[in-house]
Amino acid sequence: MKAMILAAGRGERMRPLTDHTPKPLLQAGGKPLIQHHIERLAAAGLRELVINHAHLGQQIEAALGDGSAFGVEIRYSPEAQALETGGGIFQALPLLGAEPFLVVNGDVWTDVDLGGLTISAGDLAHLVLVDNPPHNPEGDFALSDGRVRSEGRPRLTFSGIGLYRPELFDGQTPGAFPLAPLLRQAMANGRVGGRHHDGHWFDIGTPERLAALDGWLNAGRADQGA
Repeated sequence: MKAMILAAGRGERMRPLTDHTPKPLLQAGGKPLIQHHIERLAAAGLRELVINHAHLGQQIEAALGDGSAFGVEIRYSPEAQALETGGGIFQALPLLGAEPFLVVNGDVWTDVDLGGLTISAGDLAHLVLVDNPPHNPEGDFALSDGRVRSEGRPRLTFSGIGLYRPELFDGQTPGAFPLAPLLRQAMANGRVGGRHHDGHWFDIGTPERLAALDGWLNAGRADQGA
């Protein structure tokens, strides 16, 4: 299975940190955020990676190269202007192939078992959901009996990690567009599965959250399972 790391966001809420450094290269625990993902993907046996980028994207290519230093193969999908999540994945489809693929948001940190995710036959997507963080108390979707729906209770937060079939993007055209409407349509058709991850997950959306993750990692909390 191939995997894609979404790394094209401008990181407006992270400014001024992102004025001269793309958000995926901001450091936590002594290494860039995106390196944490690459290492976890490699450990899970996912070694064919696609990374999209826009803002200061050449810095990402310069830092990561072809991926050989991390035991993976990286191909890049540069965007002249950020295409949002849906448009970014759509542009990268030729690099991702015809089989289901994994997508991970570049601005999260998690201990999800990335190699243990599966997508059921007939489903267009399989989403990893987490408990609602303070900045998203109402959650995003409902999960019941392994099925994800737009409405219902209890509601959980989308982790930014999902498996997708290329068919999810059928009928789309090049350009910027969000992913959520495609997922909601697939949910309405009963074609989205999911699971609840009750382990560690950080959404690195602000300098304060980046500092919190950095402190947590430097304290060895991830190694301790705390």
